[in-house]
Amino acid sequence: MTEPGVEVQPVVRQKARGLGAVGERWLTELPGLVRELQRRWSIRVGAPLTGGTSSYVARATARGGRDVVLKIALPQADLAPQVRTLRRARGEGYVRLLADDLDRHATLQEALGPPLDRLGLAPRQQLETLCAMLRSAWRVPRPAEPRVDPAQEKARTLGELVARLWESLGRPCSEAVVSLALTYAERRAAAFDPDRCVVVHGDPHPANALRTVSPRAGAEAGFVFVDPDGFLADPAYDLGVVLRDWCAELRGRDPAAARALLRSYGALLADRTGVDGDAIWEWGFLERVSTGLFVLNFGAEELGRPFLDTAESLRR
Repeated sequence: MTEPGVEVQPVVRQKARGLGAVGERWLTELPGLVRELQRRWSIRVGAPLTGGTSSYVARATARGGRDVVLKIALPQADLAPQVRTLRRARGEGYVRLLADDLDRHATLQEALGPPLDRLGLAPRQQLETLCAMLRSAWRVPRPAEPRVDPAQEKARTLGELVARLWESLGRPCSEAVVSLALTYAERRAAAFDPDRCVVVHGDPHPANALRTVSPRAGAEAGFVFVDPDGFLADPAYDLGVVLRDWCAELRGRDPAAARALLRSYGALLADRTGVDGDAIWEWGFLERVSTGLFVLNFGAEELGRPFLDTAESLRR
């Protein structure tokens, strides 16, 4: 059991228990780890924050009264790419990294305001903001020797994930949806061009876009990203992730209306960034299907099912 004040969000607890003994140990040892990091980084940890899906996140106060945020990721997460991205960004489009401990999967970051998805903004306003943020985030310097192993290229790995999970989960969506997702995966893999790659965020949905507390350089849109995956990919991939969401806006519409609405969102993304609209659409569908299957795989039916239900409408 965790101590009072070290409250783990239900989805994080569910993911931790899904890891078996490693995850259970993480839950048990979390209070002691929080105390250790308090001493090491001279912070006072306060109330936990909601919204995270793979980390314990809490408000904290540093010396001098500065507000900061402590994050401790689940033990299966590879935090190194995130830390590298935040270090190289130096606040350009991203949250400022103040300290890190990769061995303990922990980071200390600047305090931010609420996420974009909790401000009551219309979807198109959110899309406009995300486009402005991504144009800034894509300026993060590439590694000195950028390499992408063809076997690890994102479209290829997503296609393999879709095929594997669809079978192991008992085929929870139609074969037509999976077939189209795999077709798009093949197209995106065939179109892969290392020279067009940028350091993508990897999961730039509105909940990962947080408002800055005050205006600052590198956050001209008034928001910055948190939790980057930080790998090299076509910028259309990030925009496909943006297009992946909006299940609440799509569900309940007839298929033609749902497709028309999402196509209009995709056209906005393409117009604001200069990225090919067909590539955005294909990445978005592949991400929708892979995300739905991935979330179902760790038992979150309520979160995963809308992705697959909307994919059924969009593939027609």
